[in-house]
Amino acid sequence: MRLVQRCRSPSSTLSSSSSSPGAAAGAGGGEKQGLDPPGKNPFVHDLRFTPLQKVQIAFMTLTLFPIRLLFAAFMMLLAWPFAFVASLGSAEKELEKPLALWRKVVDFLLKAIMRTMWFVGGFHWVTVKGRQALPTEAAILTLAPHSSYFDAIPVTMTMSSIVMKAESRDIPIWGTLIKYIRPVFVSRSDQDSRRKTVEEIKKRAQSNGKWPQIMIFPEGTCTNRSCLITFKPGAFIPGVPVQPVVLRYPNKLDTITWTWQGPGALKILWLTLCQFHNFVEIEFLPVYTPSEEEKKNPALYANNVRRIMAKALGVSVTDYTFEDCQLALAEGQLRLPSNTCLLEFAKLVRSLGLKPEKLEKDLDRYSESAKMKNGEKISLSEFAAYMEVPVSDTLGDMFALFDEDESGKIDLREYVIALSVVCRPSKTLETIQLAFKMYESQEDGSIKAEDLACILKTAIGVAELNVTDLFRAIDEEEKGKITFADFSRFAEVYPDFAEEYLYPDQASFESCVQTPSAPTPNGFCTDFSPENIEDERNPFQKKLN
Repeated sequence: MRLVQRCRSPSSTLSSSSSSPGAAAGAGGGEKQGLDPPGKNPFVHDLRFTPLQKVQIAFMTLTLFPIRLLFAAFMMLLAWPFAFVASLGSAEKELEKPLALWRKVVDFLLKAIMRTMWFVGGFHWVTVKGRQALPTEAAILTLAPHSSYFDAIPVTMTMSSIVMKAESRDIPIWGTLIKYIRPVFVSRSDQDSRRKTVEEIKKRAQSNGKWPQIMIFPEGTCTNRSCLITFKPGAFIPGVPVQPVVLRYPNKLDTITWTWQGPGALKILWLTLCQFHNFVEIEFLPVYTPSEEEKKNPALYANNVRRIMAKALGVSVTDYTFEDCQLALAEGQLRLPSNTCLLEFAKLVRSLGLKPEKLEKDLDRYSESAKMKNGEKISLSEFAAYMEVPVSDTLGDMFALFDEDESGKIDLREYVIALSVVCRPSKTLETIQLAFKMYESQEDGSIKAEDLACILKTAIGVAELNVTDLFRAIDEEEKGKITFADFSRFAEVYPDFAEEYLYPDQASFESCVQTPSAPTPNGFCTDFSPENIEDERNPFQKKLN
């Protein structure tokens, strides 16, 4: 397979994809941009220190760090009574216009206290560029990239509302401060919560400035700021003007970023408070007024705003999503490396209107169809017929991922293996068993070393993989072939076989410091986009045959 080379090629679909012709009708956001593809996985943050930096951190840990931590906690406690009094009463009512004098005083005091807290934490300089629009000009502020809980800085500076998990209001002290800014809460227990959230945002956005502005992080999860991932459409469904806001942290050492794979939340806090200075830039871009087409198509609206923000940041856009993050960090015996091209494959699957979570139940049927080919390769047109979708650029990009020798033919079995990983990333043995059924000989159900190499390369999305030592370890009787029963017994005895036999020297397979047991958006703002909004923009809604 040539998955890795294909993903890194200049024509890769990780680069900026052009928007539909109607995008040009928007407020300047529809033009195609020649942005470079991202150079690394946006969900991984590799933080390394020089010996001098380690000495500095050790010194700061013993001196300034505890002082900063205690003072920051004190400022939070100081803000609590003001927020508590001001948040008494119903949060469902619009604010009085103009604001009462007492509320203006409380607002000023809370902003001052929060700014002092950030100053004590080392954020001595907060550079603000551009002008924040009035609520009557833009009721919604879209912030990106979302890379840390320190992104709360612009929230505390403006006291804008945000979209938060309903559980947040029960957190002592923090919950009271959150309630003061009149957030829109999303409840996990309420299946209809996302629809209600969008309706609430619509109501506030169309109130002609009677409600505070709403700050929304449309990426829905944290990245390392190397690119802008797919924007969730929730902020754009109301169809009202939005003001894009971009965040930058121009620090020599990036202790700010809190991604899925890398330093955890507490370590990020510790390392950041151990820096002498921390810089942050907040830039308010011009208000974006949607076209009529964008009002009807929130996904198009979101994509065009994302392009403007990417241009201001000087980064690329990519169709990676939060679901790709879950795939990359799923726990299993074949944990995916940071450079896996299965993320690209998963993105293409969704781009074709196919949902992995709905395809899982049909994997056995797909494997039977692939097994009947008995290794016979198929062309792009045959692949399109198999998937019941038209030939398109997206399908061609997917096909190219498996076109090993650029012959215009692919082995369908490799596609099914990759699909199995995407559909059930944590169920390693089930994917391997499915693959054995497609590759095994009819006589004794065994496979050879070259078959195992093909299976494992496809299952982890890499170009080259040496399985010689692993195969020999499994093939204890030196028969030159193994069955799934052999593989399963070996995996049970050596559950970490991948780290030991396949990539023992690769640091990219180190586990995440904090891998959530039940994946939720990494960051302090939750996603609230209705799940069916994706169906509206995907042209193909057919299952594989």
